Amino acid sequence: MTALPDRILAGSPHPLGATFDGEGVNFAVFSANADRIELCLFDANGKRELKRFTLPECTDEVWHGYLPDVGPGLLYGYRAHGPYEPEAGHRFNPNKLLLDPYARKLFGEIKWTDALHGYQIRSKKEDLSFDKRDSAAAMPKAVVVDDHFDWSRDVKPNTPWSETVIYEAHVKGLTKLMELVPPRERGTYAGLGHPAVIKHLKRIGVTAIELLPIHSFTQDRFLQEKGLRNYWGYNTLGFFAPEQAYFATDTQDELRRAVHRLHKAGIEVILDVVYNHTCEGSEKGPTLSWRGLDNASYYRLVQDQPRYTINDTGTGNTLNLSKARVIQMVADSLRYWATSFGIDGFRFDLGLTLGREADGFDPGAAFFDVLRQDPVLGRLKLLTEPWDVGPGGYELGNFPPGFSEWNDKYRDTVRKYWRGDPGQRGDLAARLSGSGDLFDRRARRPWASLNMLAAHDGYTLADTVMYEQRHNEANKEDNRDGHSENYSRNWGAEGPTDDENIKAARGRVMRSMMTTLMASLGTPMIVAGDEFGRTQHGNNNAYCQDNEISWLDWNAAASEDGEAMIAFTARLAELRRRYQVLRAPHFLYGQDTPGQGVNDIEWWDERGNQLSADDWNNPEGRALMMRRASKTEDDRIEAVSLLLNASADPITFTLPPPHNDRTVLIDSAKPEQGEIAIGDTYEVGPQSAVLITWHDAIAS
Repeated sequence: MTALPDRILAGSPHPLGATFDGEGVNFAVFSANADRIELCLFDANGKRELKRFTLPECTDEVWHGYLPDVGPGLLYGYRAHGPYEPEAGHRFNPNKLLLDPYARKLFGEIKWTDALHGYQIRSKKEDLSFDKRDSAAAMPKAVVVDDHFDWSRDVKPNTPWSETVIYEAHVKGLTKLMELVPPRERGTYAGLGHPAVIKHLKRIGVTAIELLPIHSFTQDRFLQEKGLRNYWGYNTLGFFAPEQAYFATDTQDELRRAVHRLHKAGIEVILDVVYNHTCEGSEKGPTLSWRGLDNASYYRLVQDQPRYTINDTGTGNTLNLSKARVIQMVADSLRYWATSFGIDGFRFDLGLTLGREADGFDPGAAFFDVLRQDPVLGRLKLLTEPWDVGPGGYELGNFPPGFSEWNDKYRDTVRKYWRGDPGQRGDLAARLSGSGDLFDRRARRPWASLNMLAAHDGYTLADTVMYEQRHNEANKEDNRDGHSENYSRNWGAEGPTDDENIKAARGRVMRSMMTTLMASLGTPMIVAGDEFGRTQHGNNNAYCQDNEISWLDWNAAASEDGEAMIAFTARLAELRRRYQVLRAPHFLYGQDTPGQGVNDIEWWDERGNQLSADDWNNPEGRALMMRRASKTEDDRIEAVSLLLNASADPITFTLPPPHNDRTVLIDSAKPEQGEIAIGDTYEVGPQSAVLITWHDAIAS
């Protein structure tokens, strides 16, 4: 290593973080309440502190300094001096080495020890006590990096929202068991960009892959003590640093190359990001970064008892997005991922938390305004989870324009309808038509509804038809964790079975649900593996299962049943591409007439009669026919009908006029059947969905 400088210069308060300029590194870190901040430099192994400098300047609450003649690869951390007054919200303890909130790479892992806490963990005074042990040996270190990468040949897909099909996946779980990927690259960023992965995504019509968190995250102490691991990654340690465990190489360009390869194939990359909380937990959690730098600024604290953190997230703490510097940190992080790694969009975990002000959720919150006006971020795909566990923590449909919202009402309604629940017809119609009751305001479009049958949190699609009770025993929480109501049905046996009738019913319902998803207005999201019937064996909360429970079983995908489901999903995706009415970019109102007396959206029962108010409210009505139609550029009518039968018996549907030639495009009860011409009636099997179109209908 080059000899370290003997003195530190004033440097600049911006940009925040450690920035290499070719001749040295500028260090800048925010703290409104510290008295002094020290920069600590470590050897290449991160074990020995080599030098310590007090940052010489503080400008606008940013402490800064410049070290000449140092560069990428330098390991560092901070120590913050200030009042240790928990009852006033201040928890400064210079004995604790702190990660730079802007660290772009981390070296090493947390080694759990009581010394990581700012207080004496076994003291009767609890967090009011003060711990003098040095935590540096147990802490990962920040690494100075050079982020240059040539993006000049990269072309972003910029897929229109109305044409977007999202695939939610885990970087490791996606390829860990994929034999077509070289062993060293399985479960890594390199594997993510492998041709076999891209080929599969293209086959099933995916236009965007949404990755579970890849920001650096902690392996929670309580999980390690039980022999488990944080698999999902929703416990962020660094908002700027990619998770090191997913690298096959020692260069961060591995991730950039994967993104570039996906872009080249026309596939966008969306990151699931966690800015609602950090890994430091409640006031009794460890002091790793933000808490030690400025607890009172970074976290929302109880107003009249600032010793305690507000827990709207259910994880112990809540980031304070009403503070300008905290908003800046999140915006800088998003912008960094968009520009340095080519990311196309973000899904905000517990996004409601990001819009919380003093009086509750506000769709006009400052953070949303920052996102929407930013010249970089405002052009990206922005998705949100519209709930948290705080007061009034459910705001589906109430986010501002520009967001697509995870629509759990869509998921629950579709599940309830297909398992045979009464009284679902009216709500299902709303979900099929883009959930306009929730999103048709402020010039929002149907894509604002993120439609899903499943997500990482909960049952897989296959488990929705295999299990009626959760089976989370592997989580070692006495099967008490996870959702208790999944709107699932096992169709006659709990779990795997050799009964051919049960297996046939399960396959039929899965195909019907997938048909419903791909024929609904809105943005469809497929969970990785649902396209071939992946199971988690009834585990609906596999957050700590870094093993075969969570990893995709590509041998199952290659089985006869798996391949058949993949082929069926691919056909649905192709139909969605072919027929614009299946992905209409605008809400439909049943008023516009493309031609021949045909409205843009219409509803009938199985007899071909338009539904009355009594029909809509009939709790036993389980058959529904929807037709959507529009005029094409060559003045033809494009019309597609969706026929749904959730009953246990086949139903013959009478198709309404006009009586043009009709073609069955796909039938969930007959997955191997190709496109066939039919007359004015068609029999839809039990628990089945059918798509039908006209032949060359000429608009009047």
